[in-house]
Amino acid sequence: MKIYIIGCVGSGKTTLAKKLSKEMDIPYYELDNIAYRRELGRRRRISHEEQLEQLDEIDKQGKWICEGIYRKSYHCLLDRCDKIIYLDTPFEERRKNIVIRFIKQQLRLDKCNYKSDFKMLSLMLQWNKDFEKTLHIFEKRLKSYQSKVIRVKNVQDFTQNKLL
Repeated sequence: MKIYIIGCVGSGKTTLAKKLSKEMDIPYYELDNIAYRRELGRRRRISHEEQLEQLDEIDKQGKWICEGIYRKSYHCLLDRCDKIIYLDTPFEERRKNIVIRFIKQQLRLDKCNYKSDFKMLSLMLQWNKDFEKTLHIFEKRLKSYQSKVIRVKNVQDFTQNKLL
């Protein structure tokens, strides 16, 4: 089974990926870790080609769960996956999740692969707003994959209804 979990920042992608990974015994990958690499204490964006190479290596394993936002580099996952779980979490819930995650990171209760500071919090809140403005473009991209798409409003609905 190859699963691509997609949605906006704060939608619950990582939470769902971890849960499914454990239940199904399938490795999961945070796509931010493919798009960025930490070098010398800084976060560096990886080239499109390098990202595709990493995705090819993951795909060769046969079973995987990838979670992340939509990026051009990840478009191949839409073709390669068996299921696309689109977390269509409401704006206010995403905003709340972003703030709660930030607080947990500050209290060292939650790890992250980026510098958790007020600048990043501000960026995430802005990305959340921007996603609302471009939602129609994102959903248009998913139209040709409708037979694979499972659209849910939150992680709890997905897990309670056993949608896979």
